Amino acid sequence: MIILGIDPGSRKAGYALIEVLGKKISYITSGALKYDHVDEFIDRLGLIYQSCEEILKKYQPDEVSVEALIYVKNIDSLSKLAQARGAMIAAFSRTHQGKIFEYAPNLVKVSVTGHGHASKEAVDKALGMMFGKIIFKTADESDALAIAVCHALNRSMRLRLMEKKPVKALGNTL
Repeated sequence: MIILGIDPGSRKAGYALIEVLGKKISYITSGALKYDHVDEFIDRLGLIYQSCEEILKKYQPDEVSVEALIYVKNIDSLSKLAQARGAMIAAFSRTHQGKIFEYAPNLVKVSVTGHGHASKEAVDKALGMMFGKIIFKTADESDALAIAVCHALNRSMRLRLMEKKPVKALGNTL
């Protein structure tokens, strides 16, 4: 199974693809999407949508994982991020309905490092231990890889919850 991880943004974004075979997770590729050369925000949204469709066509992932919105003090920034994320999800939903998953930043960090408030450096170190040295062009790429890994590690639980099947708890966890 191929999982696409997306770190959304209105001026730049990151994507990463991993393959999951049983319990083995392999890095495929990652990249940066830059939109800051387009001045008009509305035009940028169209470019965001188009670039996401191109990624889907080129790599044909089975599932998509996207970072959830975080609280931002600047309402204009939050609005633009939400719209950009919406354009991405709209592109993905055309072919991946029911196969798009979102994860809060703290869940991504705890899934990758074991600590929900881990630093960026700690996340990168954990990814390096999983996949070896990967040279990223931007921090958005490594964030997208962490989001994809988070989904790989949490997907069975999420799918069970979506199907409303009972989940077997281990001790007092859950």
